[in-house]
Amino acid sequence: MTLNFLHSFQSEWLKHKHSAAVWLTVAGGAFMPVVILMRRFYYFDELASSNSAANIWEMLYHNSWQFMSMFLLTMGVILVTSMIGQLEYRNNTWKQLHTTPQSLTTLFFAKLALILVMLLQFFILFNIGVYLEGVIPALLFKKVPFPAAPFPFVAYLVGNGKFFITCLPVIALQYLLSLQYRNFLVPVGVGLAMYIFSVMAVKWEYGFTIPYIYSIYSFNGQYTDRIYIFSVAYFLLIGLAGYLLFIYKRERG
Repeated sequence: MTLNFLHSFQSEWLKHKHSAAVWLTVAGGAFMPVVILMRRFYYFDELASSNSAANIWEMLYHNSWQFMSMFLLTMGVILVTSMIGQLEYRNNTWKQLHTTPQSLTTLFFAKLALILVMLLQFFILFNIGVYLEGVIPALLFKKVPFPAAPFPFVAYLVGNGKFFITCLPVIALQYLLSLQYRNFLVPVGVGLAMYIFSVMAVKWEYGFTIPYIYSIYSFNGQYTDRIYIFSVAYFLLIGLAGYLLFIYKRERG
């Protein structure tokens, strides 16, 4: 079973290389660090003092995640998850895939694992970008020192882990929709509608029940313990529902 899963995951990995999801992951991970770096260059006179500050890494983390958590993270998860879930529909290869010696369970979890790995790739690229925000100015300009403070690896790891958890329920629901509907616009449209509604309800006292704004709550420090518990619970429940709907789906491709 483990060997079959690895082969299935390898197959999904090869297929996803030809999709726009790869470029979206790379672009999403690099976008905000590039914007922040350009902003730092624009305010060149502040580079030396900011790199010498004791809180340089906290400042870069806050600036980089502020817009990412408010908008780009959830949008990226919606698009990438829908793209991966729709690969077979777009290529018209569901029937061909079902002729291979893979169980439906293996297929379902191999695709889900691919989405999670791609999300992990995004976080790695993004954090490399944040690190380079502080280092590149020092490499290019002699007057700009390297950041004096040590890189807070553990703090970054914990912070990113929390954002990762808030993405799980969005992945689960978008994955469910992308496997059930042939039209790519359905999962994307539902995801965008949910996100817009969530942003409108961000100050609602029961906003913690809407998973599409958990990344915003995580950045703002709202409902911290509650949203992480809800994220895992939503992921498991919606993931189970998506698995059962996929297993018992009548029309396949």
